[in-house]
Amino acid sequence: MLAGLVGAPNSGKSTFFRAATLSSAEIANYPFTTIKPNQGVGYLTTECPCKRLGVKCDPQNSMCESGTRMVPVKLLDVAGLVPDAHKGRGMGNQFLNDLTQASGLIHVLDASGKTNSEGKPDSWDPRKTVEMLEYEIDEWLRDIIEKSYRKCEKIAEATKAPLERLMAQQLSGLGIGEDSIKSAMKEHGPDEHGFATALRKISKPIIIAANKADLPEAGENLKALKGPDTIPCSAESELALREAGRHGLISYLPGSGGFEIRGEATEKQKQGLEFIRKNVLERHGSTGVQACLNRLVFGKLGMIVVYPVANINKLSDNQGRVLPDAHLVPRGTTLKELAARVHTTMAEAFIGGLDLNKKKIGADHELRDGDVVEILFKG
Repeated sequence: MLAGLVGAPNSGKSTFFRAATLSSAEIANYPFTTIKPNQGVGYLTTECPCKRLGVKCDPQNSMCESGTRMVPVKLLDVAGLVPDAHKGRGMGNQFLNDLTQASGLIHVLDASGKTNSEGKPDSWDPRKTVEMLEYEIDEWLRDIIEKSYRKCEKIAEATKAPLERLMAQQLSGLGIGEDSIKSAMKEHGPDEHGFATALRKISKPIIIAANKADLPEAGENLKALKGPDTIPCSAESELALREAGRHGLISYLPGSGGFEIRGEATEKQKQGLEFIRKNVLERHGSTGVQACLNRLVFGKLGMIVVYPVANINKLSDNQGRVLPDAHLVPRGTTLKELAARVHTTMAEAFIGGLDLNKKKIGADHELRDGDVVEILFKG
């Protein structure tokens, strides 16, 4: 799973990236600070089964903090996109190509309207930047699709092979599958102008992180931007809270609406923390960074978290570790498909499974979010 961070220069992408990953990324108030993409690991948050089952877990591929399981997801912060990026302006084609394997995108937007779509100081309507960025991605996709379509059309005529299957093979490098192409074809033919837009919405859904929401200028813009895919955000505040937590000044769970001062903070630090509490957490419910990650992966991409164990009675693996692994899988994943994700040999020797009630479940059993299951196999 790879989530891409996109946006115009000076939108706060690198700050968002650092806040989500606590990885090092250069931050500066000028365009194209980021040239090569920054890669790091962020964490999705979901309720850990240990909370409802009353056990102490021992996570191996993830973390658990006070009953909240933190599941890793890869993040990619690409350089800022400007108008005509799809034509190569500002190295735009290179930056767009960095997004090929992203499953979904988070558009980090300067909601204060203090920078324009080129990242320059301005009095600006952020909705224009949203239109610009989506247009640039669509045009980039359209150019790739047109080349693939012409090639696949000739092969389909000669071999009678399904066009969508051939195109899926051609577009596999973009992480676009046959089902996505079929869905887009229901709205437009692959040679029509709207096909790229339809395919982008299906295969690379976008969540808007309306960043700099703590600035006074953001107020009216947030009202105009309001929608199910737009989340008020203050990446700078999230970074400050996570750094404070890392240094033991506060107790803070990413995505929560509050924090508790624990360490010895200076008066200046206390003032900064109280500003965040009043102007961000109390006003918007959270800094928005964690909400963007969760909304993209669990909401737009339809992923769930499941917990396979070797012993359903002890809820443990073969080493006795309780609820050791959290697996991020698409909604609708079956038990046997999970077995294949855990280990190929497990799927080959698969014979069934057990749920928490010790009830036998079969290969086609669809898993639900938070399920704990034992996979049974020969050998």
